[in-house]
Amino acid sequence: THSWYEYSGGDAEARHPSEGETKPNYTGPKPPYERLHTDGKYSWLKSPRYDGEPMEVGPLSRMLVAYVSGQPRVKELVDGALAHLGVGPEALFSTLGRVAARGIETQVLSEKLEGWVGELANNMGRGELAIHDTSRWDPSTWPKECTGAGFHEAPRGALGHWVHIKNGEIANYQCIVPSTWNAGPRDAAGNRGPYEEALLETPVADPEQPIEILRTVHSFDPCMACGVHVVDSRRRSLREVRVQ
Repeated sequence: THSWYEYSGGDAEARHPSEGETKPNYTGPKPPYERLHTDGKYSWLKSPRYDGEPMEVGPLSRMLVAYVSGQPRVKELVDGALAHLGVGPEALFSTLGRVAARGIETQVLSEKLEGWVGELANNMGRGELAIHDTSRWDPSTWPKECTGAGFHEAPRGALGHWVHIKNGEIANYQCIVPSTWNAGPRDAAGNRGPYEEALLETPVADPEQPIEILRTVHSFDPCMACGVHVVDSRRRSLREVRVQ
């Protein structure tokens, strides 16, 4: 991979997230620096793949799935936006498409909210107040060794968490967050992630102020905290937190 980690099976080995490893191994230049070379490792983000392919996640992905599956309201709004702009569906795969999809999704959700709130109020009126299953809330009810996974479609895109509990303690915990999907570096085969692919051939009017690059990256709604790591260069432990 092109990420600053080391793996027991080597950099080219692809692992399921439930068996993922996160062992920092910074090999980049000494900060401060102005340039990173993409032929080596250049990112703290990993490169998740689905069936071996990079995937873009977020509002555009959701609206495209709804559009091609024939969801009436989404199709109406997307077709209306395309007609207003005088472009075809191919224009959706762009900075414009991501921004438009976020607005369209917001409108679709706002139209649904009143009904959802009404259903919630009706349920509460009938005494249905449970919001989650608490039968496994107490860790003492868990097996000494087990695995679990949780998935959610967050505003930024697909989110997954995987946990391995051993001897009643967390032995491994891995997350793939939306910005990992979108902002990840090239994989071992050299395939670019969505950020890098979207920036190809982007015209820049003023190289000293490349605002067009910022617009494209901002259209993904990046979460930069997802790529921030605190690492001691001498591999000393910085903080240890134990939760009882």
